[in-house]
Formats: sequence, structure tokens, C-alpha cells
Amino acid sequence: MNMSDTERTKPVIEQMGYEWTDNEDEASLVGILACSVRQKAIDKVYSRIHKWNKRKNNENLLTFVTGCILPSDKDRFLKLFDIVFPMSELQELPDMINQYGIVTPVSLNSRQNDEPIYQNPRIKELKEKASELKLNEHMSDFWHINPHYESDFEAFVPIQNGCDKFCTFCAVPYTRGREVSRPSKEIFEEVHNLIDKDYKAITLLGQNVNSYGLDKKGKEVSFPELLRKIGEIGKKSGKEFWVYFTSPHPRDMTDEVIEVIAEYPNLGKQIHLPIQSGDDKLLIKMNRKHSVEKYSHIIHTIRKLIPQATLFTDIIVGFTGETDEQFENTRKIMSEFNFNMAYIAQYSQRPGAVSSRWVDDIPKPVKKERYHTLTQDLMKSSFAYNKSMVEKTYRVLVRGKERKGEYLSGLTEGKINVRIYATDDSLIGKIVDVKIKSATEFSVAGELVTKVELQSA
Repeated sequence: MNMSDTERTKPVIEQMGYEWTDNEDEASLVGILACSVRQKAIDKVYSRIHKWNKRKNNENLLTFVTGCILPSDKDRFLKLFDIVFPMSELQELPDMINQYGIVTPVSLNSRQNDEPIYQNPRIKELKEKASELKLNEHMSDFWHINPHYESDFEAFVPIQNGCDKFCTFCAVPYTRGREVSRPSKEIFEEVHNLIDKDYKAITLLGQNVNSYGLDKKGKEVSFPELLRKIGEIGKKSGKEFWVYFTSPHPRDMTDEVIEVIAEYPNLGKQIHLPIQSGDDKLLIKMNRKHSVEKYSHIIHTIRKLIPQATLFTDIIVGFTGETDEQFENTRKIMSEFNFNMAYIAQYSQRPGAVSSRWVDDIPKPVKKERYHTLTQDLMKSSFAYNKSMVEKTYRVLVRGKERKGEYLSGLTEGKINVRIYATDDSLIGKIVDVKIKSATEFSVAGELVTKVELQSA
């Protein structure tokens, strides 16, 4: 979501006449799209703004911050940044900058009647407005911005914003607001446009994607209907591409969603479904609104209808009050469900979330130990799956060069990392056949398969 927000922020800034620079020290406008979900990310924001504010002693510099921001962080940011605003107010950024009065190319062009620099009364008004803005009040304006896609073959398409679940560990409802669904007509238009431009991977984004349309019952399609129509668009195009979505919630994951994914080839056979814990009592304490039994039903339905699908999840270790027995229950579901990937987080309190009022009673060394134990469990299931891929051929989207730059790298439809023994850069952005020759815990490696080899096979 943060990356998707960036793709809509760039064109707004570019339309003001700014040019992008890779050298932060020569920039006259610097900003951050923040994420208050984890403290580590916010700590980086404070470190960066203190550095920028020191620069202001010797040069003219304008700073802004937006994105996912908790109320407590926003109050502090108002004192540190020149401009603070929610993403739903992105279209007002040019006016905020033009009215600020700082010496930049933009503000110089906008000054009228020799208005004194640094004395614009609009500054106070903008800051007061930033502290009162409703998070999703103008989300439709944000969605109307034509994004500047970072890639020529992969794209993010936001379909909803906010969350109504209020998990006790989570800050999203306080940073993104309540759930708001984007008009399906706009979603279909953006997806259609990407398909016409031969994009190969499209990800539908939201804090809770599979609750899409629930805030507009009778006025909008449901999430499975949204997927079905996108599947039909892809079917009519005759092109090969994969559509994914993240993140869904187990409570809203219906059999119909799984049936639709199974029906359409262009709906990617990879499902990211956060479970957070394998213990029912802990799930209740987290206010997850689903049980292990409910989650298990979803997984068994996926295995039955889409046996080739890969499964990703999110898990928190060391949540307040988590006992050794409850942690072992999480280990059991790791073994039972054989996840291909799990994003494991050591619990940390977030201001505003309900659990921030509770004592964080699990020592850091215990959290760290549980994290490493669960990671080891994940590696076993992931490695077993990856080894089963050896000597089989898969369609792989070539995404670029690997870190060392020697070979190409890509992802299977199930988002398994692939090292491709090839050096032809013209393959980047294309879907090719790769025969897997070796496997590690979290990746595989293979060789390109020629058309002749495929026909002979």
C-alpha cells in the first residue's frame, strides 16, 4: 500500500514542475510516506526529519509527511514537518506548497504582490486543518489521480482503504480510518488499461480487500463478483497475466472467492491469508473474529479447489499474555498448513491500539526465541515444497537481475523466488518457462526452457 501511495504521489509533485533527484542533499522538497504500523519505521522518520531540519539553518527546504500516521505521531510531526496531511488530501498538496511561502521554484512562481516570504498566514491555517482532517473524507479524489507506475510490467491497484476489524494489536483503523470501497467502475478501468499495456502482474490492494463492497451493500459488487469480472476481462483479452490481492481477512474469506480463483487462469494461484496465531484464546484476545477451525476450513477448501496454490500468512509471536502452550499451538498450525511463506513479527505495542493499554509482559529474549523457532519451522515446510519443484517446469515472470547481477531473477505464479540461469536482459518483464534444477529454503533455481524442448516433452 505504501508503494501504491507513492505511485500516486509522484505525478502530483511532478505536475508542479519538480524534477526527481537521487541525491537527497540537493532536493528542495523532501517528504516521507510513513507507516505507523511498526515503531521501527516511525523511528526512522524522526531520524530523517531531524537531519532535514538541521539543513534548514543554511538553505531553503520544504518538508512533508503523509501515509499511515497515528494521532500521537501526527501531533509530534506537526511540530517537526512543514506540511502534514492524510493521503486522501494528496490533491491539495500543490496548494499547500504554493501557499507556504518558502523559496522554491514553485513558491517563487506562485508569489503575488511581493508577499513577504515566511510570513504567509496560510501556514497556520494549513497546520490547523491537518490536525482536524478526517482520514477518508476525500479518498475518491485520491483514487482519481493517475498513478506513475514504478514498473512497466507490475502494478498495484487500490480497491479499498481502511479497516473496520479493530484487531487489538493493530493501528490501521487509527491511521487509515474506516473501510471505504473504491468504485468498481474505476477499478475495472485501471485493470483494463494495465492489461492493454501488457502488464504481467497486477495486485489489488487494501487493508481488508475481501470486505470490498460491504460498506456499499446494494450499490457495489461483492469481492468475489469483483474478481469474477476481472477474470472475465482477462479471459476476453487472451493475454497471460496474473492478478493477486492483499491483504484479506479470514472472517470474510468465503468459498465463493476460492471458487472464482480456481475458475479463472489469470487470477494468481497464490493466497496471502494472515492467521496471526494458532491459538483460539489468543485470537479472541487479538479480536481477530475468526477461529483456527474457520481458518482450517478455508485452507482445506483452497487445497481441494486449487491444489497448486501457494499459501502465505502473517503471524505475531510474543503477543501480550502468550503462554508457551499457546505458542506451541501456533507451531502446530505451521506444521499442519505447510505455509510457503510466513511474515513473522515480534509483537510491539502501537499507541492507540487497544493492546497498548496492556502490559507487554513477554520478555524480548522470549519473543526472539519464538521468532527463530517459528522461522525454523517455516523453513522446513517451505524447503519441502521447493524441493518438490525440482525437475518440473514452471511459468516464471522475470523481474530483473539478482542482487549479485550475474543471473536473472523472477517469481512463479505462486510467488516462489526463482534464480534463472540466463543473462538476457530483454527477458525482463516477460513470462518464460523455467525448469527447476535446485532448491533452497526460500528459493529455487533453474534453466530457461526452449520451445523445442517443450514440444519434445
